[in-house]
Amino acid sequence: MTVLHLVDEGEVADLSAFLARLIHYDRAAAVRLQASGQTLAVFGRPPSFEVLAIRTARLAKPYEDGLDDTLDVTVSAGELLESIDESAATANVPAAVTGPPWAGVLPPRGGWRPEPGLPAPAAVRAMVTAVVAEFRSRIDELAPEERTRAALDRIGREIWSRPVGDTDLPVRAAHAAQSLGFLRPPRTAAPDAPDEAVLRLLSSGAWLRLRTPYGSIAVRRAGLGALDVSVR
Repeated sequence: MTVLHLVDEGEVADLSAFLARLIHYDRAAAVRLQASGQTLAVFGRPPSFEVLAIRTARLAKPYEDGLDDTLDVTVSAGELLESIDESAATANVPAAVTGPPWAGVLPPRGGWRPEPGLPAPAAVRAMVTAVVAEFRSRIDELAPEERTRAALDRIGREIWSRPVGDTDLPVRAAHAAQSLGFLRPPRTAAPDAPDEAVLRLLSSGAWLRLRTPYGSIAVRRAGLGALDVSVR
């Protein structure tokens, strides 16, 4: 069995929290693992957000398994979570599963460049809180017989497709980041740290990526079709 050795208990705790949040939204969630050198990348797709969530973790030593020096496998998020030993800072890689369609199409590895227009982190968090409250309020205003799936979807599309600040990033991406614990202030950020040090918006081809110290949310830019994808 392949064992991943992470750098410390804190790194393992953050990975465990990420997996637990994915399972909260989908008990049968799968994640794609990619390890190379001393970096582990974990990709997941929380239902309803229509985004990819990416959590990286530092390995204590370069990955190796026999003659293999890279890992690329899709596994059960629940089985991976159960295999984690926080005190030993290790995780066993479960048996591979048949990956969902999203696992075959990931954002590109490189070519990312900064995008302007992203509000400050506190403003992004406040915006998410406001739109969640608006969504609930508009649902509550509907008569019981009007609370159909079509009505909920219509309200959701209108709210979650709005742009964040002066960017092409949809609100649903920021909502996903908040729900997965990515938007909390970093533990090591100085009080006067610039906003871009803790929250950045990047683009590569058709993809946008909201990067935070705790993980990233990647989403396809609206209107660019199926170009600029990385099939791996």
